[in-house]
Amino acid sequence: MESSSEIPKSPSPGTFPVSDAALSGASLPSPPERPSSQGGISLSKTASNVSSHSHRQSFAENQRHPPPSPRTQRHPSFTQQAIQDLMNHPPPNRHQNPRYVGRDWRDIAIGELLQPDEVKWAELDTSIQEATKTLFQSSPNNVVVVRQDSSSKEAISTFDHSDLNDYLLVVVGLAKPQEEQVALYRDISVKAQSQAEIPLRDLQPIFRHEELVKLPADSTLDKAIEVFGGGIHRLLVTNKDSEVVGILSQLRLLEFFWNEAVNFPEIDRLYTIALRDLQIGTQQIIAINADAPLADALFLMSSEGLTSVAVVDNGHNVVGNISTVDVRHLTNANSLPLLKASCMHFISVILSERGVEHGRDSFPVFYVNPYSTLAHTVAKLVATQSHRMWVVESASPSPSAPATPLLQASSLPPLSTLSPPVASPGRTGSPASGSATVVVPPPGAITTSTPQSPSTQGPFTSVPASALPGAGLSGRLTGVVSLTDILNLFAKSSGLRPLDPSEQRARRRRSSSSSIRPTLDIGRDNGRGSVDSRR
Repeated sequence: MESSSEIPKSPSPGTFPVSDAALSGASLPSPPERPSSQGGISLSKTASNVSSHSHRQSFAENQRHPPPSPRTQRHPSFTQQAIQDLMNHPPPNRHQNPRYVGRDWRDIAIGELLQPDEVKWAELDTSIQEATKTLFQSSPNNVVVVRQDSSSKEAISTFDHSDLNDYLLVVVGLAKPQEEQVALYRDISVKAQSQAEIPLRDLQPIFRHEELVKLPADSTLDKAIEVFGGGIHRLLVTNKDSEVVGILSQLRLLEFFWNEAVNFPEIDRLYTIALRDLQIGTQQIIAINADAPLADALFLMSSEGLTSVAVVDNGHNVVGNISTVDVRHLTNANSLPLLKASCMHFISVILSERGVEHGRDSFPVFYVNPYSTLAHTVAKLVATQSHRMWVVESASPSPSAPATPLLQASSLPPLSTLSPPVASPGRTGSPASGSATVVVPPPGAITTSTPQSPSTQGPFTSVPASALPGAGLSGRLTGVVSLTDILNLFAKSSGLRPLDPSEQRARRRRSSSSSIRPTLDIGRDNGRGSVDSRR
């Protein structure tokens, strides 16, 4: 046998350079070996390797030498304190945008924040069915601008999810019209249930028309934030010919300040301050019980001019959130039975549909606590595309959900070491902890009538609050922080004078003869001077 140090002869094409001894011990031909750096191949070593591969280890031999556990190579996990610190202080965008470096945000034109072709139009003669389809495609503005005809670009009114909610209540017979509108409401309901097309022109009397505020595209952001700080939710941006060329919403402006805060130090410095110290938000809240029928929540939002309402259990712990945008889940006739189901059941349906659409479970978090920083709050508002965040304390005992603290005891400073906040003179702020007024109508106290739609019959299984993912992580509802509150803060901290939000809140609030009105008014009277949460 040749020594391993000799250089073997070049094999002929299609042959393997192995010895007869190697072939005698192998059941299958081995792959060709590459020459080593010394230029030779150890044939004896090749033969031993082939022999070793031909031996199949037994189960007992495998047990003597188990493979190493993957846990030994895992990176160490974050501690709960580290995760909570990251949530309370989320890293904002620290990359400066060249477009805004060295500029005062008050001198930036509104037109610079617009997106091309974002305005969705409908005409007065457009049917409610077509307008609804257009509305569902209008994200993120969630509004359709209504004009006289297709040749015009001048806005007459708007159509949004609140209007769609009002229309739905009329169709199923849950609206409470004034005496002079009873015939109109009945006619609309009959046409809708017969699937007749109804133009937006005929529905204008049932919609709640907010003031259409228009600003030229070359107006600056200081003008916009003064309007938004006064409670206006959106602006129509026009060109020199008074044609609508874009829409600027509260949420888009807040998202701009969040992404570009590194360029605006006077805004950026506010992000590290806790809500408790900023004294923003209110502690008089209107909520809905998780066991109440969904129709109650829809009627409550309509009559109070709300775009969303907190869903709480019997201990006032936040277990979910229902907004007017969720009405899109009720536009199919097969979904109308949900009106008689509980609010908790409706939330579970929404989460299930989101899981089907996105391929994973989804549980948006619509709450913060008094010790959350403004950065934490704004980050959640932007991420969830919400108009408000519910402020919660540690969860209280409730029959439907166990008492689960929001955080570990080490995550929050002891309450005894913190002095209660003092409201600034002449400013409406959050009162001290414990003075929150949460008005929760009892189930069935709002819509005493039964929906007229014939497809709304059938029993529903009540979904307990504790059955939803993350339901035990919130806490007792004590306040609310809205986009209006934050933009009002930005305006005042920059030396501007925003409008009074109470005027817009009063405008949105509809007069109602429902049985819940006295209950809500009594709750407001006991609010110790705090304002209500219709934002």
